Amino acid sequence: MRILFLNPVGILGGAERALLDLLACLRRLDPGLSLFLLVGTPGPLLDEARALGVEARLLPLPEQLSTLGDSGLRNQGPRALWGFARRLAPAPALLSTYLRALRREVQALRPHLIHSNGIKTHLLSPATVGLPVARVWHIHDFVGERPLVRRALRGLRPLATAAIANSQAVGEDAREVLGGVPVQVVYNGVDVERFTPGPGDGARLDGLAGLPPAAEGTLRIGLVATYARWKGHDVFLQAAAGLVRACPTVPLRFYLVGAPLYRTQDSQFSEAELRGFVKALGLEGQVGLVPFQQDPVAVYRALDIFVHASTRREPFGLTIAEAMACGRPTVLSRASGAAEQITEGVDALSVPPGEPATLTTALRGLVEDAGRREHLGRSARQVAVARFSRERYAQQILSLYRSLPAVQGTP
Repeated sequence: MRILFLNPVGILGGAERALLDLLACLRRLDPGLSLFLLVGTPGPLLDEARALGVEARLLPLPEQLSTLGDSGLRNQGPRALWGFARRLAPAPALLSTYLRALRREVQALRPHLIHSNGIKTHLLSPATVGLPVARVWHIHDFVGERPLVRRALRGLRPLATAAIANSQAVGEDAREVLGGVPVQVVYNGVDVERFTPGPGDGARLDGLAGLPPAAEGTLRIGLVATYARWKGHDVFLQAAAGLVRACPTVPLRFYLVGAPLYRTQDSQFSEAELRGFVKALGLEGQVGLVPFQQDPVAVYRALDIFVHASTRREPFGLTIAEAMACGRPTVLSRASGAAEQITEGVDALSVPPGEPATLTTALRGLVEDAGRREHLGRSARQVAVARFSRERYAQQILSLYRSLPAVQGTP
């Protein structure tokens, strides 16, 4: 079977890390597979895929298209829509040219199946009309909440052979948009042999954050996420300020690990904004900003508590699975897809999204109870191995590939 993967960007966000895990495991599950990858923007995804033996190439997506997105239009008024429409003006001509280039690539590679790993590449499906290929859309977002994407995918759904959703909530949302397209839920996976418990180097984390070494016994609490506004960096910082007031005698450090990775406009915090929040909350010297880490294992191990604080529904939350696999006691937003797979109070703690005071209370309970932190960390590791392994993830997706009528009977 010849499989072509399409990804809009070359950075390593959650969807891209999940894709790399899939590529690595597919190669082991069936060495006879021929795997190809086309990526729309430069970045480390290309080199990482090539290191796995995947034939990976850049097919540059014009900047006006790669930075275009409607995620910021949720619940916005006419002014936001008008601004988006102005940026959309040059898109049709650029899109037409790109579709022709993509079609030539597909014809040259002759795949039996195309696995589209992002909304922008789902929207490029017309490039393959008339070609003998199955199309699988991997849904990593609540497409029903995005006004323009929802309409576009609904119109293009006859081109999708099947879809994969990364949580039950995403699956339900996708079925409403995609109608009769079969949607299978496959929870994301992580490499539980790489993301493992181990000794943490807090001093190194302090150095990455530009902070002096913390006093012995300092508890380190961190959020690992891109700078997307809905990831809850502001909520985390407000909760941190509340925790400092509630536990004045406990030495605490807080870390924001990540960067504004994506190119979509108006949807991300800047570093200056986050530093402004830190200063306004009186947390200077207690909060560090750590640049994006391509290998975050050491970051998770250096944390005493991991926090996920998204303010709206999170499709899955790959960092949750990674932190739990590293045995970190975890406090996560109840609206995340990964929360579907945990037992509250046993494997992790969950809090309502966007409530700093509730997050402060949950963190205080862990800060003041080392035994509970240890118990949650052990349980988190067990759940990650049982439910979030990348081998399970890849096997479910490969089974889906083999079930598709359009690719049955291929080598």
